[in-house]
Amino acid sequence: MADQKSNASQRLTQIKDFLTMNKTATTIPWDPDSTKFPTRKELPDIPGAPPEAAWVWGDNDYIGRLNLLTPTRVAAAAKEIKSGEIVPVNLPLDVPNQPAFGREIFKHEIKVLAENVAYDDLYTMNTQSGTQWDGFRHFAHIPTGTFYNGTKGSDILGPAANQKCSIHHWAEHGIAGRGILLDYRGYAHKKGINYDPYDYYPISWEELYQCGKDQGVDIRPAAQGGDIKIGDMLFIRSGWKETYDSKSPEDRAKAALRHGSGLDGEDGQRYAGLSQEQKILDWLHDSYFATVAGDAPAFEAWPTHENYHLHEYILALWGMPLGEMLDLEKLAKTCREKNRWFFFFSSSPANCPAGVSSHVNGQAVF
Repeated sequence: MADQKSNASQRLTQIKDFLTMNKTATTIPWDPDSTKFPTRKELPDIPGAPPEAAWVWGDNDYIGRLNLLTPTRVAAAAKEIKSGEIVPVNLPLDVPNQPAFGREIFKHEIKVLAENVAYDDLYTMNTQSGTQWDGFRHFAHIPTGTFYNGTKGSDILGPAANQKCSIHHWAEHGIAGRGILLDYRGYAHKKGINYDPYDYYPISWEELYQCGKDQGVDIRPAAQGGDIKIGDMLFIRSGWKETYDSKSPEDRAKAALRHGSGLDGEDGQRYAGLSQEQKILDWLHDSYFATVAGDAPAFEAWPTHENYHLHEYILALWGMPLGEMLDLEKLAKTCREKNRWFFFFSSSPANCPAGVSSHVNGQAVF
């Protein structure tokens, strides 16, 4: 009986697709070139996966929603290039000078090969001390201790370690497509909304919707009548870099060294970011962003006041690359001057086999 219902449902979907010119993703692995995907509430149950897991691109998939960056979508995104201006989004490697969450300070040495003739660089760094992509090895679904697509800690370290969810898979695929900036900090200044990016402040879906409206953008997915297309890359400016620049070196270090990670029940590290509310989860999922990123150390409001983190959904359950501490100051200025909030964006993650994460090495092109 269940098979009959399933077959009938698929047949109905095929008829609807024929009438609407859609191509609905139904059978796992999903076709990345589909034009219609299930909402968060419509996700299929996957045997052996945690609830709400979208491990839908194949058993050996380690790029997640980067699958949505198909040649067709990348070519379409290239039409956003009109004036040719380039806006990099990378902080200097030594910014912040004192990283948050107890991460190591960046160290740079010059190695002399031949005096006055040839030199090398030597870097000592934590890839997540500055502008970063959180890779799929970075944060697990906590209740099950499972990383994206069934990867476990034993796949990352130990005698059975392998390259599941390694960052090099992203590098081999490449990251390029259409980006959209929501300048929430600029909107907040305009509306007289005062908050400290170095303190807990959850940005709600309604606030982001109003921010988008102020920019002339409907942030709902196209399937709901909005302007967000499948495979778009989301950038949210919360004002962390603006505030960092206004602080003295001593105050920057003091804020970065506040005790408690937020993962251990202590909340010394506190930052503005996206709310963990259900409407945010629905929006992030149903928009089918290829990637999401912000200018703050945690992207989501930190520490979470729920019994889950956005990191768990974004990275472990949905396989969506998550960027943090991008320098969005010049990007916001350029977007506002041009009154253009969409642009072409490209990023080159490190091709590091077995790597956890990477600097973004990204730029917007107008």
